[in-house]
Amino acid sequence: QVQLVESGGGLVQAGGSLRLSCAASGRTFSSYAMGWFRQAPGKELEFVVAINWNGGAFSSADSVKGRFTISRDNAKKTVYLQMNSLEPEDTAIYYCAARLNYASTRASEYTNWGQGTQVTVSS
Repeated sequence: QVQLVESGGGLVQAGGSLRLSCAASGRTFSSYAMGWFRQAPGKELEFVVAINWNGGAFSSADSVKGRFTISRDNAKKTVYLQMNSLEPEDTAIYYCAARLNYASTRASEYTNWGQGTQVTVSS
């Protein structure tokens, strides 16, 4: 099992950048695929991007392709979400999640979740 804590959210102007971090505790972080999801007010939880346990690329949502990049540092037990060219539509609570081995776009397939971090993009 891993416990997850997100950080790095905040208020940014449209066109700006933020980097979110998700720090994990537990000895088996390197065995977990990691995903980022987001939930905007009044909307359902949405898949953003994920990375496999071995750092291999996985898919990302069309809405963030070319703007958001996921990476992981297994030595630091941390996964990052670099968000560039932010848009007001990116405003949401961002959650990181973990599941063993291979990533998925389905939130229901993730077994561990962080508490979320708020990202607000002003126009």
